[in-house]
Amino acid sequence: MVFLNEYICYLKINAGNAMLTTTEILKRVRHIEIKTRGLSNHIFAGEYHSAFKGRGMSFSEVREYAPGDDVKFIDWNVTARFSHPFVKVFEEERELTVMLLVDVSGSSLFGTHERLKRDLITELSAVLSFSAATNNDKVGVIFFSDKVEKFIPPKKGRSHILRIIRELIALEPAPKNGTNIRVALEYLNQVLKKKTITFLMSDFISEPYEQALQLSARKHDLVGIQVYDKMDRDLPEAGLIQLADAETGNVRWIDTDDKTIRMQYAHSFEQHKKYCVQAFRKSGAQLMSVRTDADYVKELQTFFKAR
Repeated sequence: MVFLNEYICYLKINAGNAMLTTTEILKRVRHIEIKTRGLSNHIFAGEYHSAFKGRGMSFSEVREYAPGDDVKFIDWNVTARFSHPFVKVFEEERELTVMLLVDVSGSSLFGTHERLKRDLITELSAVLSFSAATNNDKVGVIFFSDKVEKFIPPKKGRSHILRIIRELIALEPAPKNGTNIRVALEYLNQVLKKKTITFLMSDFISEPYEQALQLSARKHDLVGIQVYDKMDRDLPEAGLIQLADAETGNVRWIDTDDKTIRMQYAHSFEQHKKYCVQAFRKSGAQLMSVRTDADYVKELQTFFKAR
């Protein structure tokens, strides 16, 4: 799509590119942990558990019958032994695998309000990871640009989640890398044979990916999270400004006072968004959109409850 795949505000591109020291990375990891772990524990844990079901029910124990219990769960052997009724108690087989497919291409370093796209993706990933950990689920990550940059196999535990957050903060793709969602989805299908809950986070400005999306959605419980910035849709009236492609470095001057140009820019964004919605609907997967200056807490709560 021309509106952003071609041109991104030049003044904002390098906002997330500065090399961080180890101390700075650890401080940011700790800050994100405190913020997102609290959200996971107090807000999302119940919604997450309800939204993503386990693989079935397994026998847990027996207990004495209480009024209102379903008689079909009476354990007749135990009942005969103790001469009064006992019922079987079942619990959900909860252990699931959550995969995060994270776009770390150059366009993720764009943002004009509140935070960069990468910052939003990092917080979303942390919230989802801690929510999964609270429910004793495994979490893994595939970082991608126009190729798979890094794969972290699914594991449990706080230290593993903190490693994921650290990689989200520190990992930078090779210079001038674009975005190829198809490559990430194909890699997911190759390395994980069993069904996973997969969150695909990107601005979806990518090479064509519809066929790969359909194949992955048939195998996994796939949810797309489209992150975007206000200026992805609305150019400011700022006169002649220089725009550059964050993924190729191509530069162009554009007159933002030209109403026709601003309308074309907005139209391109809406067409791209419509294309993404249709692609996900056709595949049977779900798609939600979150703007960089939006309250993603409300967005996630609404999504989880809708499931």
